[in-house]
Order: sequence, then C-alpha cells, then structure tokens
Amino acid sequence: MTVGARKIVGDLVDEGAVHGILGLGGTGGTTLVTAVMRALPIGFPKVMVSTVAAGDTRQYFGTSDITMMYSVVDIAGLNSVSMPILANAAGAIAGMVRTESAEAATKPVVAATMFGVTTPAVQAARARLEELGYEVLVFHATGVGGASMERLVDAGMIAGVLDLTTTELADELVGGVFSAGETRLTAAGRSAIPQVVSFGALDMVNFGPPETVPAQFRERNLHVHNASVTLMRTTVDESRTLGRRIAERLSVAKGAVTVVIPLGGISAIDAHGQPFHDPDADAALFEAFEANVAPRIALLKRQAHINDPELAVEMAELLHAHISGQRDKEQYG
Repeated sequence: MTVGARKIVGDLVDEGAVHGILGLGGTGGTTLVTAVMRALPIGFPKVMVSTVAAGDTRQYFGTSDITMMYSVVDIAGLNSVSMPILANAAGAIAGMVRTESAEAATKPVVAATMFGVTTPAVQAARARLEELGYEVLVFHATGVGGASMERLVDAGMIAGVLDLTTTELADELVGGVFSAGETRLTAAGRSAIPQVVSFGALDMVNFGPPETVPAQFRERNLHVHNASVTLMRTTVDESRTLGRRIAERLSVAKGAVTVVIPLGGISAIDAHGQPFHDPDADAALFEAFEANVAPRIALLKRQAHINDPELAVEMAELLHAHISGQRDKEQYG
C-alpha cells in the first residue's frame, strides 16, 4: 500500500493536480501516510493528525517538514473532542495550500552545521558567506539536522557545504542520542559538492538528562549542558576512531574538500580551562585523521580555537573559493 500510495500521490503532485496532503490515523495509518509525505518535496503542505503525535515521532518525520497534530482521542468517529481538532486540521491544510509560496532562492545556497558550542564560529562564517552573495542554511547537528542537510545535498539544492560541526559522528560511534546514521558526511562527496570540513564538537557525545546516561558511562567526564542534554567527553581511543572514520568518508569524495584542523580546541567547552579540555584526545583525533586521509584532500592547520572569528571567516572564504573554482585550480591544477 505504501509503495502504491507513494506512486499515485507522487504522480498527482508532479501533474499539479493536488496542492496539499492531509492524513488521519493511528499507528498504522500514520506509518503509511507519513511514508507518502516523506517522499514529497520540502515545502509541499503536509498535515498528519495522529494518535501518536505526542510520543516519539522521529520514525514518522524522518527529515521531512511534516506538521503533526495530536488527535487526543482515537480516530474513531466524530465527537465533541474530535470535531474541533479535525476542523483545525482542515483549516491548517487549507491555509497552507492558499498561502503563496515564497520565491525560490536567487542566490547560491550553502549549508552549514552548528551546535551551541560552535555557534560563534558559524555566525561569523555565515555573515561572511552572506557578504559573498550566498544564502546560508544552518542545520542544528542533532542527528535529524545532519540527516536533513544530507538529504538536501542529495536533492541538488546545495552549492557547497561548510561542515564545521561533525559531532553527530561521535554519537553514531558511542551510542549517543544525536546520531545522524552511517551516511553522515557522505552526500556532498557523493554528489561532488565542494566541502570545507572541521571537527566541531567531536569532543562530546550527547545524552538526555543525567539520569538517562547509560550506566557504563556514569563515571566518565560528564557535563550538564541544560536540563535536557548531558554531554560526555570523548576518550583518546574514541577520538582516534573518529579521526579514522572521517578520513575514510572524505577520502572517497568526488568533489573538492578542504579540512580545517583547529589546534586550539574544537568546542566552547574544549578550550583551555574548560571541562572538556583534553589535548591528548584532540591530538589523537587529528593524528588519526591525517594518517588515514587520502593525499588529495587539502589540510589547513591553525593554532586557533574553532570559535575564533578569523578562522571562521577563513573557512567561509575557502568554501567560496571552492565553489567559484578558484581553489580547485590551485589544488588540482
């Protein structure tokens, strides 16, 4: 049913015969309808009224822009509770369909990855990229953020990637809550999209509140970031593995890549005097990367911290040079 529905709805959308999709259901209906919604373009109106909208919905959203509404009661007939909810859903999808779409971007679009602990760097880089004439999409590196960026790259919507915050790979390796899966850091390389990559926030693995940290990690170096997020410092061995994995994924990239190594620290709490400052772990990360990366990948080492605004501007200008072809001529002749 899902395969057939995707085909039928996809054809109708391509023909311009429908302009929005509204779904109602419990677990079965939500699974089927959201699978159809996920196959539709970003920006196409999607509303799902579901009995499971108040729970863990990641499996239904994926990386799509689905609007979910909790049904409160089961989808089993009309009553004083369900009627106003269904009316609101109808109003929501009608409003989305009637709203004029924003004009398509006229500037080249670049993607950047950010975490709270790398925000100063991304803000500085974004400002410089905008000065250079780009529209910058910033993705919060919380698993779904990185996956969403990879999806847009695969869809051909991105001209270049400033992958400054690759922290999701640490969660993939150790079992944190913000993993973006095994395909993270592969889309740009696969699509020959220019990349400038760094090691932002690879000093940490993310968990929920302190009581949710797995028992085997309770004695590790933990830092309560906020009421919902507890951070755990990556070890020397974990950092070494991360360096190797990043090298392996970037080495097969078809497009231009420059990797920036910030020797002064890779997050706001990895700086000197901060709780995750660990020069040995950082050194293991960088050394493993250098030992395993293909010779064609350009490296740029700086003594600066990753949040140094001058370094961030330099990374933005490197990406611009790749996109414009200037650095490709210098690097690859």
